Amino acid sequence: MVKQFQVTFDCAEPERVARFWCEVLGYVVPPPPEGFASWDDFDRALPPERQGSAFACIDPTGVGPRLFFQRVPEGKVVKNRLHLDVRVGTGLVGEERLAALEAECARLIPLGAVRVRLLRADGVNESCLVMQDVEGNEFCLD
Repeated sequence: MVKQFQVTFDCAEPERVARFWCEVLGYVVPPPPEGFASWDDFDRALPPERQGSAFACIDPTGVGPRLFFQRVPEGKVVKNRLHLDVRVGTGLVGEERLAALEAECARLIPLGAVRVRLLRADGVNESCLVMQDVEGNEFCLD
């Protein structure tokens, strides 16, 4: 039996990071809870210490996992133990794959992503591009 899951990010600014990933993946912000016209209205109804503490985004097709972003007090210090691979070069090899990776990198940098390094094909793995999101979380363009 296949189970549904969500991917949770610890971060300092949940809404900022969530909106970045919406742009990267084509995800959307879900509708606010019933009884609230907007997420801002919902957030204002929370106790002050919980305001801005979480945000989420979803795949509009319903296929991909929900992404949940929660505020934590500590900053990121070391490499992620888990990261997302954004599949932009599937089925491509060589220069065609590199071109697809570079094009997606160029799209993401104005959104706040940071290019870290290109890992070139090594005979076993195809090329991928290591990046960081707006809070320094690593991900790969694969």
